[in-house]
Amino acid sequence: MKKLLKITLLAIVGLIVVICVGVWCAFGDLIKGALSVEKLDNGFYYMEYHGDDGFDDFLAKGGAKNSEEVVMYINKFLSKGYYSPNAAPDTMEYGCSTLTARTPDGNVLMGRNFDYMTATAMVLHAFPKNGYEYISTFSTDFYGFGEDWLPEGFVNQYSSLSNLFFALDGINQKGFAIADLMAGDTVETHQNTGKPALTTTCAIAYLLKKAATVDEAIELLDKIDMHSDIGAAHHYSMSDASGKSVVVEYVDNQMVVTETHAVANHYLCQQKLNAGWIFGDTRYDQLCTLYNDSQGVMNVQQFNNAIISVVQQPWGENFIGGTQWTMVMNLSQPSVTYYSQRKFDKPFRFELKASK
Repeated sequence: MKKLLKITLLAIVGLIVVICVGVWCAFGDLIKGALSVEKLDNGFYYMEYHGDDGFDDFLAKGGAKNSEEVVMYINKFLSKGYYSPNAAPDTMEYGCSTLTARTPDGNVLMGRNFDYMTATAMVLHAFPKNGYEYISTFSTDFYGFGEDWLPEGFVNQYSSLSNLFFALDGINQKGFAIADLMAGDTVETHQNTGKPALTTTCAIAYLLKKAATVDEAIELLDKIDMHSDIGAAHHYSMSDASGKSVVVEYVDNQMVVTETHAVANHYLCQQKLNAGWIFGDTRYDQLCTLYNDSQGVMNVQQFNNAIISVVQQPWGENFIGGTQWTMVMNLSQPSVTYYSQRKFDKPFRFELKASK
């Protein structure tokens, strides 16, 4: 009897071990990613992820034409098909600005302000199994999990891994950087040519993984069908370590590329030049003036001052809104310094390890 009991116990222990090993093989990278979440400041969080991000499978299955379809795939990826939480991205319209310039010693810098009513920022430092190391930012308010949702506690931290598929801006180890900005009107882009489909924010995560330069990013965009997020027009500000800087816009579902060192929230292509510009918005002109006055060469402090000069302050009775995060990215020595909610005396700097 004792021998039988011992064998039974050993069998149970062995089964538990097998189950645990199986669970860890399936969820280990995701669990480690969730546990890496760190609160850096109020409304500002950081996480790392190493491993398969599910993107190759996502594209192989055709991608997604809207955020709801992206969320459906994310739910399956995070749960390995065992759970499908009811969450969908919320609508959000944001105003932003970017600038790209060189330093006297030849480094290329790109700055970005993300302006919105309120936002909880999640910085993701990703080391994908099949792609470039990158750092991206996303607003957790976009996840659609409800008001006052924060990436705190294991369940919420695990849900934050959705950031692998959504990005609003970022830089990769090759010095390619990209930011999403509202283009100024509500004309959506929906290309339907039979290519794999990606939404605006989903495509940013894809480009950070796969593009080393602006030219490569444009080639990759030409190989997908673009679909607008959140019922609005978007344009991409993109720069790389060579100093090339462009805005990518969509007109009548056709991609249009225009060289520029500054971008705000109106169209810059000739087909829709200045469409969406609001009277009194001087951010773009101010950045262009600063760029031209310096002939495109600024030291780090001058560059910081330039991007900070177009930061948006809070407005309204409750003093809400304004610039939620500011980024200064070094594309020549890939790294990024963040300033959360206009706290310019409190920088958070991250280096891309593979670039060393």
